[in-house]
Amino acid sequence: MKYGEEMNDMPEVNEQADEEMTTSEESSLEVTRRWRTDARRKRIIIMSAAALVLIIIIVVLVWRSRRSAATTTTEETAVTVSVRVGRAEKQTIAAEVNALGTVFPRDTAQVSAKISAQIKQMPQLKNRVVHAGDVIAVLESRDLQAQRGEAAAALNEAQANARSVETGTIPQNNAQDQKALRDARAAAANARTVYERRRALYDKGGISKKDLEASQLDLTKAEDDLRLAEQTIALRTGALNPNDRAQAQARVNQAAQHLGTLDAQLSYATIRAPITGVVTDQALYEGSFVSSGTTLVTIADISEVIVKAPFSDTVAAQLKVGDSATVMPTDMPGEPMTGQVTLISRAVDPANRTVEVWVTLGNGAGKLRANGAAQVTVAANSKTNAVVVPASAVTLDATNAGEGTVMVVDAESVAHETKVTVGIRTGELVEITEGLRGGETVVIEGNYALPDGTKVEVSEDNEEEKGDAGDEKKGDAGGEKKDEP
Repeated sequence: MKYGEEMNDMPEVNEQADEEMTTSEESSLEVTRRWRTDARRKRIIIMSAAALVLIIIIVVLVWRSRRSAATTTTEETAVTVSVRVGRAEKQTIAAEVNALGTVFPRDTAQVSAKISAQIKQMPQLKNRVVHAGDVIAVLESRDLQAQRGEAAAALNEAQANARSVETGTIPQNNAQDQKALRDARAAAANARTVYERRRALYDKGGISKKDLEASQLDLTKAEDDLRLAEQTIALRTGALNPNDRAQAQARVNQAAQHLGTLDAQLSYATIRAPITGVVTDQALYEGSFVSSGTTLVTIADISEVIVKAPFSDTVAAQLKVGDSATVMPTDMPGEPMTGQVTLISRAVDPANRTVEVWVTLGNGAGKLRANGAAQVTVAANSKTNAVVVPASAVTLDATNAGEGTVMVVDAESVAHETKVTVGIRTGELVEITEGLRGGETVVIEGNYALPDGTKVEVSEDNEEEKGDAGDEKKGDAGGEKKDEP
């Protein structure tokens, strides 16, 4: 019974134990929950504090960077850059076109022999200056001199034969007729003198009219005798055979022409320079045998030269005779010379569509050599009243680009970057078609990588150049005033 009762009491104990265990577990869960809540709260507080600190650090860093940038900007703005400046001006500009030409002398002479003979005298002449009329060579001419002597004797013989034919075969009669003619001329002259003297006396009343008439009669008789003597000689000459006289005169003319031919050939034995110039080539020397027509030397007058250069037909169409041109010898770079266009060919080379242009220039110093090469520069596509700046003022986007930038300096000496469009370009100037109006001050030295808005100052060299230019203008004005009456 007791065991049964004890067994009956066991469920109550178990229930109490279960209740105690349940209560204990709930207490444990509550503690765990509180601990986790506290841990989460602490974690949130720590993370919030860390985030706040991080935000504060970021704000401080941003503030410092902005302050540093502002300081740097202030310092950069305060820097003043020294530059050289120029001015955009309106003037005439033309594109420069180049062509390689050949130098030719103004005049060239090839001196040749006109007779065949051995060269008796001829010095070394190449590269020597000769003047017109100087002896170049002397040819052997002894055979020609002997032939001339024979021709002179033949001429004398022909003239003697002609005189014999004209004077007739009776010398005594001819001599008498000649004497009668001379006497008649003397008598007529004496009678004329007496008549004129008596006429003067008669006008003054010194003699009578009868004496004057007697003198006039004597003059008439003397003139009649003179005419008779002249007619006598003419009749005697005309009585000869006309064919004999013609043949005699023909022989005289033939002998004279032969003598003249030999004189000309003798003159050809001495060869002279036809022009003044430099001997550029010598083909033969003393002792050589030269044939008729063979060139001895070539003489070139290089005191003035002609440079012949091929230009495109479009460029040649813009040129005219008298235009200025610059010639740069290829063997002397850096020494340009100025000439004028003297001829523009009317023909176009069909192979390369070029026109030959002649540029004439002085060469007194002899710098240009015959047949040498030279670069010819002419101005084409000329524009007037164009806005022009120095080439160094423009920074192009590319070498062959048509756009670029120019640093324009305002009244407060601040440089501003200005976009421009360029047109015609020369070695020193550039045309600005867009971006400038003319009159602006532009930076020509120190503009590379110059920031926009930089404060600049004009260099001392630039100021001195302006001062010198001003002095020159004043001097020119003063000189003009002095020249005025």
